[in-house]
Amino acid sequence: MNQDTQEITITKEKLDVNTGLTGRVILFNDEDHDFNEVVHQVIKAIRCNLSKAREITYKAHSTGSSIVFSGDFAACLRVSSILEEIDLLTQIEC
Repeated sequence: MNQDTQEITITKEKLDVNTGLTGRVILFNDEDHDFNEVVHQVIKAIRCNLSKAREITYKAHSTGSSIVFSGDFAACLRVSSILEEIDLLTQIEC
């Protein structure tokens, strides 16, 4: 039994995921991670320098929370997910 094969062409369209929504990512202090672990993850999430990451981490440690990032909602989701890779507690506020 012969089956005819058909070529299927799939085209990628650029999807505009910018919803116009903005938000901010808040990092909460926890007792499960040491300071350097959090600093490293902040650098990974927002691609900042060591000094800025330490500042953000210290504020979360000393006050209970710190704003890590403000911007487009899709970017907030990306930043939050990177922080949560090591089970840091975050929240996105719109």
